[in-house]
Amino acid sequence: MGSFSKGHREKQQPHAVFVPYPSQGHISPMLKLAKLFHHKGFHITFVNTEYNHRRLLKSRGPNSLDGLPDFHFRAIPDGLPPSDGNATQHVPSLCYSTSRNCLAPLCNLILEINSSGAVPPVSCIVGDGVMTFTVFAARQLGIPAATFWTASACGCLGYMQYAKLVEQGLVPFKDEKFLTNGDLETTIEWIPPMGKIRLRDIPSFIRTTDKNDIMLNFFIQQLETLPKTNAIIINTFDSLEHHVLEELSSKLPPIYTIGPINSLVAELIQDEKVKNIRSNLWNEQSECMEWLDSQQPNSVVYVNFGSITVMSPQHLVEFAWGLANSGKAFLWIIRPDLVEGETAVLPAEFVAETEGRGMLGNWCNQEEVLKHGAVGGFLTHSGWNSTMESIAGGVAMISWPFFAEQQTNCRYCKTEWGNGLEIESDVKREEVEKLVRQLMEGEKSEDMRRNAKEWKRKAEEACKLGGTSTTNFDRVISQVLLRNNAQK
Repeated sequence: MGSFSKGHREKQQPHAVFVPYPSQGHISPMLKLAKLFHHKGFHITFVNTEYNHRRLLKSRGPNSLDGLPDFHFRAIPDGLPPSDGNATQHVPSLCYSTSRNCLAPLCNLILEINSSGAVPPVSCIVGDGVMTFTVFAARQLGIPAATFWTASACGCLGYMQYAKLVEQGLVPFKDEKFLTNGDLETTIEWIPPMGKIRLRDIPSFIRTTDKNDIMLNFFIQQLETLPKTNAIIINTFDSLEHHVLEELSSKLPPIYTIGPINSLVAELIQDEKVKNIRSNLWNEQSECMEWLDSQQPNSVVYVNFGSITVMSPQHLVEFAWGLANSGKAFLWIIRPDLVEGETAVLPAEFVAETEGRGMLGNWCNQEEVLKHGAVGGFLTHSGWNSTMESIAGGVAMISWPFFAEQQTNCRYCKTEWGNGLEIESDVKREEVEKLVRQLMEGEKSEDMRRNAKEWKRKAEEACKLGGTSTTNFDRVISQVLLRNNAQK
């Protein structure tokens, strides 16, 4: 290298463009993946939508995105009307708009980067599994594309059935009665290895009576494009979803499992500057960790329904009294926009009743919370980041799935992995109290905790040097994304 000029040497540096779907649960793992690529010597351009770019600057401060000379943040429009909001945007509108409006702005941004001469030319694109316009952008530019499926492999296999469910006349449903008449209990026998899976366990966007439903058709279209990418990276590990991964591998391009991605980052990245590049769109409260430090080991129920879930005021009250009546200590994260259409307000009696054994916060560093010795269980919406962070922390779960593949994740936790319980969607305080007790005490609790610890061990194994996730990460870079670079 010593004899190369600086300019020549820089041109040899591979340059990856990362494009997450514009919500917190997708941006977080995508940024972790970008850090891993940076660790392997890539120049990084991380492309948020303009709306989320503004939110990041607001939450992290105006200079928070300028930390490193070879790790840049850029933005493209999402095609929706401008807004100064500080909440996750309307998901169907966002899906419809990004799939139709983002291809040209992304191609233009990459052409502008390439013509600037200031950084190495872009050598590959890593796009979200539901931002598959990135695959077409890579084709137009003649560079390889990898797709990062940020959700579960079982969720991916569930979405892949949408077209067949429509073809067979099972979806859309005939009328709104499907929600109460038992139609969702219908079992499907033709999705190996998902034996006897019910319609209610399939990702939830099939729950419609409209054949033109935006989300149903969006996922059919995205999953039709997925086979056109060069490689699929999934935030899971082989032993967790082995049979599902085998089935997906028979239908899709090469799959590289690299999860739990938070464990892989912890294993490989020591550089403090890189560690400090954060993606939280809300401000984290350090008081949560201080409060946990004052609690007994395995005594706290951690409650967090993620960045998108919304609930009715009545459900909020039912959860509150279920927690209060369980007698257990709890740390409950309540986003300002958790209650549909209004600010979340808890009954004054509940606050008085739980004083001293409950901590309420707006947002926290969930990875750190789930690794904390005081946390004995997790009441969650079963989003995939939360599920993987819980597995990495060795924490058993109660699941109240909200939408998308959360229903599928919940089913796997309960029936395949033995580390979770499920709450009915129309939540009642008696059920919350009963399940919290089951999670935290008695024989059932011991079984689930044992399983949770075993999955934690297997997750650690996957992310160690020579483990499947570490090896797969090296392979996707050398076999797919540097191949093009080497040929130049």
